Amino acid sequence: MSRIDHIGIATKNIEEASKFWEQIGLKSGSDDINHEQDVKIRMFYGDDGDGNNTHSKVELIEALSDNSPIAKFIAKKGQGIQQLAITVNDIDDLIIKLINSGIRMINEKSTHGAGGHKIAFVHPESTGGVLVELVERLETNIKE
Repeated sequence: MSRIDHIGIATKNIEEASKFWEQIGLKSGSDDINHEQDVKIRMFYGDDGDGNNTHSKVELIEALSDNSPIAKFIAKKGQGIQQLAITVNDIDDLIIKLINSGIRMINEKSTHGAGGHKIAFVHPESTGGVLVELVERLETNIKE
């Protein structure tokens, strides 16, 4: 099962950027700090009408320092869509298959992302210019 998990948006100010997503009816979860990427993350969820989170998500990402990959992205390209995330089943097996088929990976092994899920990034050279994040959602966090 692979599906679009979320769209990541690089922003200079997560509080200011959040206002729009709240105004159109998306609900935010709690902020998550990813020390490895040096970022603050706030995930926004759609609602199915019964108060349940849908699978539709928008992720706002704010750099915590000038050394963060997000700070470098904003300096080069400005604020905006930074990555497209895809939910996958067995991320570690998929990474091996992708590498063996000639796909360039930024992460040759999965790492921990927001919510403790396993993630890895595929280099834009192999995806037509789009940074793709692979996400293996852990069972304990499946509702995100």
